[in-house]
Amino acid sequence: MAISIEIIKELRKATSAPMMDCKAALEFSNGEFDGAVDYLREKGLSKAAKRSDRDASEGTVELYSHGGGRVGVIVEVNCETDFVARSEGFKAFAHEIALQIAAESPICVKEENIPADVLEREAEVAKAKAIEEGKSENLIERIVDGRLAKYKKEIVLLNQSYIRDDSKTIGDMLNENIAAMGENIVIRRFKRWELGESID
Repeated sequence: MAISIEIIKELRKATSAPMMDCKAALEFSNGEFDGAVDYLREKGLSKAAKRSDRDASEGTVELYSHGGGRVGVIVEVNCETDFVARSEGFKAFAHEIALQIAAESPICVKEENIPADVLEREAEVAKAKAIEEGKSENLIERIVDGRLAKYKKEIVLLNQSYIRDDSKTIGDMLNENIAAMGENIVIRRFKRWELGESID
């Protein structure tokens, strides 16, 4: 099947994948656009996994202020080389991460960063609520697990749905950028401030 240059360009625009990868994905999916997108996502995940152990010590610290100074975000995003760190694509990615943090208020980057006492407290609250609702004893553990999974999706940056496209998570977006830029990329740390919030 002949793949037109127009559809290759359209796929590249949608995924930021290299032209040759876009052509290969369309050939693999017999010209079916959504199938090609899925193929590129899967390929991106495997590429990202291969790169995840490479050192990422370059990068940028992105500062973002929202709502006339009502919300401020600082986020460190790392990559392997200063060449990629200076690229428009990398800078745009770091900016999108700052926007996400401002809008969705995550508390940590990865699940393993959630403090154990926070998870324990959430589990206790979920269990108490299930008991209060009169749920049977054999269902309570599953209900607590389900509520904890929902809580992790809300507070963990990589688990959150991307604010501009809720069909993918920030983790998906990170892997797409790793595949597109050919380097390991790490969202290292962040801090979010909101005017008037209580100071612990």
